[in-house]
Amino acid sequence: MGEQKVSIGLIQTSSSKNPKDNLYQQMGLIREAAEKGAQIICLQELFNTTYFCVDYDEANFDWAEPLDGALVKSLSGLAKELKIVLVAPFFEKRAKGIYHNSLVVIDADGSVLGSYRKMHIPDDPGFYEKYYFTPGDEETGFKVFDTAYGKIGTLICWDQWYPEAARITALKGADILFYPTAIGTLATEGKQEAREYQDAWETIQRSHAIANGCYVASVNRVGKESGSKFWGGSFVAGPFGQILNKAGSKEEILVTEIDLGEIDKQRKAWPFFRDRRIELYKPILKRIDD
Repeated sequence: MGEQKVSIGLIQTSSSKNPKDNLYQQMGLIREAAEKGAQIICLQELFNTTYFCVDYDEANFDWAEPLDGALVKSLSGLAKELKIVLVAPFFEKRAKGIYHNSLVVIDADGSVLGSYRKMHIPDDPGFYEKYYFTPGDEETGFKVFDTAYGKIGTLICWDQWYPEAARITALKGADILFYPTAIGTLATEGKQEAREYQDAWETIQRSHAIANGCYVASVNRVGKESGSKFWGGSFVAGPFGQILNKAGSKEEILVTEIDLGEIDKQRKAWPFFRDRRIELYKPILKRIDD
């Protein structure tokens, strides 16, 4: 299999408390990323709002939109104009009292290929997501989208710590795993903790690339919000976990050209899928094997 080049764009930025301003800002950055050659562009988790899960506030539910709302329609028109694929994470209102941490995948012709709802929902100081979000369910499942520029899998933030999610999505045919993210440190955590957390965050995702012989693209936000400091560090890893490109801690558009042909080469050299012993893995279906 020969070269199959495609360019990924990750937009790492900060957000204000005005969703419309954030949308217009991001649309401008999407244009800039496309001008730099990006064909598949992924925005950060909850891109058009602040990361509001730092506390409990019923008013934040007013920021949620349906899948067929104005935000998705605006991005669909932009994707069609620029002939790009967009991965756009946002706060979804599914029904009265049912909200999700979701994303949509929009193809290069402006069509919405589908949505993904975050499966793993954290509940920790500064990340009170269970108050806001219903987890994705078995019906929606882990998903792969066959886009104009390749097959992509989409997972969201806390999902990135779970090898099961990465493996299932890769087995479904994903060549690239996208992880839109909002992760950082709290005001009570020091620089050493911040370095350790960021290193662990990067390491676990690079391990998904290695174990599944695929590309991983992770985009994080930056800036301070309600005491939390988001560290950025968006990156693209190759199918053996090598860092191909990495952003710093400031606002940045990270564009990286990759070769999907490398996946086949990697999986021939390190045939993890071939050597899986699926008949031995039943204990993984239990919460704990006792």
